[in-house]
Amino acid sequence: MKFNNVVLSASSLEGEDVKNAQGENLGNVKDMMINTESGQVQYYVLSFGGVLGMGNKLFAIPPQAVAVDTKEKCLVLNVDKEKLENAPGFDKDNWPNMADETFRNEIYGHYGYEYRV
Repeated sequence: MKFNNVVLSASSLEGEDVKNAQGENLGNVKDMMINTESGQVQYYVLSFGGVLGMGNKLFAIPPQAVAVDTKEKCLVLNVDKEKLENAPGFDKDNWPNMADETFRNEIYGHYGYEYRV
């Protein structure tokens, strides 16, 4: 992936490492959910845990909680590992309704953000 661009393609982020500020590997980008009304990223979907992709859990992450680190060529999630482990997650075969207001408020609230269009 090229990280020296101001604009990145969604497909270039898929599979990229996600670390926290301490440099701990938190998983990788599984997908991005786009709000069709605003055109903005509503969630990054992070795959975390498990071994060799088995038993991992998915987490919706507000875009405000994620930064692109062009030097380390990864995404940085501004939370510690414990906060992520305690976040509401879901199984790869049982995705929640990402447009549901209750779900959205729970996710954004967990990470200390308020949803804004």
